[in-house]
Amino acid sequence: MDDDRSGWLSRIRSFKGLWRDVAKAFGVSSSFSPDLPADDAERLRQQMRQCLDARGGEMSARGRAAQLGRTYLDLNPIGRMNFLRLLATEFDSDPAAIDGAMSAVSKATDRAMRLRAERRLKQLLDPPRVKLLTQFTTLPEGVKFLVDMRAELIALAKSDPVFEGLADDLKSLLASWFDVGFLELKRMTWRSPAMLLEKIIAYEAVHAIQGWADLKNRLDSDRRLYAFFHPRMPDEPLIFVEVALVRGLAGNIQQLLDEHAPVQCENEADTAIFYSINNAQRGLDGISFGNFLIKKVVDDLSHELPNLKVFATLSPIPGLRGWAERNGLAGQLDHPSEDLLGALAARYLTEINPDNGRVRDPVAHFHLTNGARLERLNFKADSSARGLSQSAGMMVNYLYKLADIEANNEAYAGQGKVTMSSQVKGLLPKM
Repeated sequence: MDDDRSGWLSRIRSFKGLWRDVAKAFGVSSSFSPDLPADDAERLRQQMRQCLDARGGEMSARGRAAQLGRTYLDLNPIGRMNFLRLLATEFDSDPAAIDGAMSAVSKATDRAMRLRAERRLKQLLDPPRVKLLTQFTTLPEGVKFLVDMRAELIALAKSDPVFEGLADDLKSLLASWFDVGFLELKRMTWRSPAMLLEKIIAYEAVHAIQGWADLKNRLDSDRRLYAFFHPRMPDEPLIFVEVALVRGLAGNIQQLLDEHAPVQCENEADTAIFYSINNAQRGLDGISFGNFLIKKVVDDLSHELPNLKVFATLSPIPGLRGWAERNGLAGQLDHPSEDLLGALAARYLTEINPDNGRVRDPVAHFHLTNGARLERLNFKADSSARGLSQSAGMMVNYLYKLADIEANNEAYAGQGKVTMSSQVKGLLPKM
């Protein structure tokens, strides 16, 4: 866990201020050492049990939840890890009770008895910690608090499986709350609140925004930026996409982002290029709404600018160099010809990994799953240090043709087949 993550400390100050008043209103208070040593564990355990206790009514429970949240935020990284470990290990489902309930289901002698036994089993399978986590949603910024908590759990679970169950429980809760039907698509412009624009700059992870002038260029009349928001997190973009309105497929990201290039007339553009898609909330990893975002933006742009006929991406190939190195092909990336590098990238992007039935590149998997076609490989398309280190400057266009999306998705997800253009097919036999 890293206390220096962008926005983490400011959110702690915001949450603590909001929740201090809630806790004080109900006379709830407590204090713990920042690293939550063993001596404090029993008091924390009691505090968690009190949150699960229904005594005092809903408002009292809200005050206890506020204080528990403040306890978590007052801790340092070691203390938060100890807090989450206690929640993961001591507030899980009771294995012995589950075994007994399963036995009761198998021994039921009639339909009514079996239904009662099944209901009891379902109740026991729901860990007490789920009820405790749900209480935070009644607090101001409580949903964002849980999203950030899951981001910490994801990091912890990579090195310690004891946190996996708690991370999964929280993922299930968030997935139900962040159903795409609850999300609102908003177009961001230069007139959007400065607070939101600052977050767009901070969250952009594909092509870093080099200050306000760069952002203004990305919000000009021949550009679009759309983001999904949740009503319980109105000041936090969940995922956003940046779009350039151009003529023909774009094949170079530096040219596309050139602040000094002339502004194109949006009504003369025939192509919308999706050049950056960013998941802004690490705590929502694995809860997918990127495909809905692209389809919604395509639909909105089609109505706004009927002259647009082509919808495509200009995407990085982040795993190309790593794959080449693992397969003894890295030497071909040092001083490659266009044909050789194109063939290498085509092979990498289209080979199916037999272990999971997916292509190896995560960006390719995302777009192919969404029904896109692997359209064109672009040589010397990204001259940035990152682009050269990841893929020797190669980028790729994925084409979204609305009439073919369903069939392309079925071919990839159902049959493990990558739909590709003749240009990409022509490169494969050269390997």
